[in-house]
Amino acid sequence: VQLQASGGGSVQPGGSLRLSCAASGGFFSIDATAWYRQNPGKQRELVATITSDGSTSYADFVKGRFTISRDNARNTVYLQMNSLKPEDTAVYYCNADIVPFRYWSGVSYWGKGTQVTVSS
Repeated sequence: VQLQASGGGSVQPGGSLRLSCAASGGFFSIDATAWYRQNPGKQRELVATITSDGSTSYADFVKGRFTISRDNARNTVYLQMNSLKPEDTAVYYCNADIVPFRYWSGVSYWGKGTQVTVSS
């Protein structure tokens, strides 16, 4: 099983980016998926989470600006980031609990990070 994060880049303040996190390989289902971010020398922080039934939650610092969603047919979770600020600059990581077989518990997987830079 692999998680592939993509969509990062450089954008000016106020701009938008959409990150994607695609799961591939053999598995039964995907439970909760989350986006985290991290800057050098700082702890990784939770940005947003979406459960298997589509319930979402957000860190206060992105509420109203970021939207997490999922496409179960594509095994992909998205993070739409609008009204980006310089302080949103970070490496963004996706994390998913992936159920390998029916009736099994989920196993946590991390994708490689994707850099988001917000600067004028």
